[in-house]
Amino acid sequence: MKLRIDDITAEAKDLALDEPAVEINLLLERGPIREYHLSAPVAVDLSYYRSGMDVVFGGELEARAEATCARCAEQFDTKCGRSFRFVLAPKAVGEPDSDLRAEDLEFSFYEGEEIDLSPLIREQVLLALPTRPLCKEDCRGLCPQCGANLNRDVCGCGGEAPDPRLEILRTLKVQRS
Repeated sequence: MKLRIDDITAEAKDLALDEPAVEINLLLERGPIREYHLSAPVAVDLSYYRSGMDVVFGGELEARAEATCARCAEQFDTKCGRSFRFVLAPKAVGEPDSDLRAEDLEFSFYEGEEIDLSPLIREQVLLALPTRPLCKEDCRGLCPQCGANLNRDVCGCGGEAPDPRLEILRTLKVQRS
């Protein structure tokens, strides 16, 4: 979705849109976050207005995804959301400093007569995804010995085998004073 700079006024306008999942899924497949696959378009509600030459955006997004649990490797469905705010200034006003502050993370630049919202929304979706997907907070994961999913199965291994590198410690006697 593109917005013409000349059409953006000082009066705030609201916009609801669905960002297609195709481009975001391509980013996920090629990037470091391969555990997710969006299963539907991203629902975006945003408000925007112009302050001088700067354009201010704020809103919320919600995405539905299929993910692979980092502990048990099972597929599960999840929803993630994020509130966002960013300010775009014309590129001619200045270049970004090399020293970033926390408030600078909401600040970026635009060029030309239009602002393409798609890359900005894609970035916000990637930021909304948890870095470690879990099917549930208390997921027990896989048995390191037999690979059984401890959420569904009772492991028949009899517990963890002791680390053979630590076997020498069993021969030490504790002296009590």
